[in-house]
This record gives sequence, structure tokens and C-alpha cells, in this order.
Amino acid sequence: MDRLTGIHAVREALEANRPLDSLLVAKGTHGTRIEALVRLARKQGVPVRFEERTQVDRSAGTREHQGVVAFIAASPVASFHDLLKPRPEGGAPGLIVLLDGVEDPQNLGAIVRTSLAAGAQGVVIPERRAAGLTEAVARASAGALSHLPVARVTNLSRAMEEMKEAGYWLVGLDERAEQRHTEADFKIPVGIVLGGEGKGLHALVRERCDFLISIPTTGPVRALNVSVAAGVVLFEVVRQRGLAR
Repeated sequence: MDRLTGIHAVREALEANRPLDSLLVAKGTHGTRIEALVRLARKQGVPVRFEERTQVDRSAGTREHQGVVAFIAASPVASFHDLLKPRPEGGAPGLIVLLDGVEDPQNLGAIVRTSLAAGAQGVVIPERRAAGLTEAVARASAGALSHLPVARVTNLSRAMEEMKEAGYWLVGLDERAEQRHTEADFKIPVGIVLGGEGKGLHALVRERCDFLISIPTTGPVRALNVSVAAGVVLFEVVRQRGLAR
């Protein structure tokens, strides 16, 4: 069970500081208890989404939810600024994976697992239009979610600017890019930026990237599944850094 339904159950979880991934509220639901719940969630940094009641019914798996559903986080959300802290002297350059709207929990879990295996210090996801840190993601990561920090940010473009200020180069994966992934220099502090399923990078995120790369493919299918693409690029980073050592 990775969700809580009803005002009382959700309020108790918030008051106990239980890690919650997000709070879903049915549009048109009013009352002082609901308003207090929303204020408490926002105070604790839990994203609040307002959806049509039919969507809330589906998410809750029942109509008896009093207009609120909270999704339990399988892992505490990490601090984005902690990911940017200076790396140990003599260690590998920084490596952070940024996901621009990956919505499939299976893909998110697989990317977390691959990122951990490739030596990344963390993954960054946006608060909205993205999969959260649910039990489904934890299962897909095969335990990696317990070991790799995942930070959630309100504005991915702003986070990218902060990474640049911290000395990172941002490399976005775009199937239309002329530069191949093997031609990029990954021996420097780098953020790998991956787009969501079927949509790719949003225009503003693409513009924030320092370089765009593509993975060459043959046949009629040009774009790889995002979790597969993440593995290809991340282990090119591993290869290059291994040769540099």
C-alpha cells in the first residue's frame, strides 16, 4: 500500500513527518480541514496537485477518500543543494542525472539503478509532471533508491542554472542532435539531461543545455526508451573516465 486516503489518515501522516511524495486533492473540495491539510503539506514541502474527482477516484482506488489522497514516499527526498557540494579531493568529477518529465515509475526506477551503478551522486526530478518516489519506483530500482539521493526541484531550468554556477556542464540527449554521445567530453563535472517518454526535452530545458548529443541507431526506430538511453550515455561516462585514470 503506497497511498493514504481520507483527511484523518493524511493529517496524521503529515503531523508525524512521515515522508510523503505528493498530495492529491479533488477539485471543488472545500472546508477548513482541507485547507489546513493543504497548508500543512506545503509547509513540509509536499507537492499538492488538484485534479478532477474522477482522477482522484482512480488514484485512490476507491470513492471513499474525502477528496484527498497522499502518496507515501519510498525514500526521503534529498536536498538538491547537497548534491552540488564540492566533490572529495582526488575523486571522480561530479555526475548528476536530470530528468525532464519522466512519468513512468518503471523507467524512473531503472534510471536510478543505472545511475547508482555508474557512480552518479544523485538524480534530479521536477515536482510536477514526473513520477514520484513511490513503492513502484523503489521496486523497479531493485533497492538502488535506498542508496542514491533523488532531489526534487520546483523549476528544473533554474536548477540547471545553479548547476552551471557550481561548475557543471549540462549535456542533453536529443535524437536530432548532430554530435554523437561518444564525441562529448564526460571527464569534467557533468549533468546528463534526459527527456520524458515520447516528448523528449522541453524547449526551455533544451536551451539551458551546453551541448546536445544523440545516440546513433539503425532501422526505423530512432529513439530509445529513456531508461535504455540513460544506460548508454552513463556508461560512456564510465568508459571515458576509466580511460582517463
